[in-house]
Amino acid sequence: MAKHIKIIQILLLCIATAISSSCNYSFKGASPPEGIRTIYIPNIRDESGFGLPSLGEELTTLLKTKFINDNTLEYAEKTKADGMIVCVVKSVIDEALVVTGNETVSRRKVTITVSVDFSNLKKQKSIWKKDFSNWGEYDSSTGGFSKRDEGVKSAEDKITDDILLEVISNW
Repeated sequence: MAKHIKIIQILLLCIATAISSSCNYSFKGASPPEGIRTIYIPNIRDESGFGLPSLGEELTTLLKTKFINDNTLEYAEKTKADGMIVCVVKSVIDEALVVTGNETVSRRKVTITVSVDFSNLKKQKSIWKKDFSNWGEYDSSTGGFSKRDEGVKSAEDKITDDILLEVISNW
């Protein structure tokens, strides 16, 4: 009987440890490149031709907010910033994802590709240039393209997370 209680106690301790260690994921602890403590993000240009007039503005606001909330780098205006992230939306693709038996598209996928240039303003030198691509999906079986914004928002959220993570890590 005492042996069973001891096994249960150990099992509960293992479960509690696993739960507490796996629930908190954060970008904190990453170190930005040497000499970069502040960051500036100009308005993101949309060269995709996709026809979403607010896409660049939405991405700019979301990316700035993520950097401010992350707090690894302080956000600053260009004249006071150490680094700058210039982003250009290169493409937005909306394509069928799930086709039902009667040839009706029930889910669609929106993929956004953004070209990013991260540079050191003090040294006037590019740190890296990369393309980021991510996607979101939405239900197109009811309302047609009216739910497309859900897929766009999901893709925007994922791609801005990718950019933030790349800037503050991998040093």
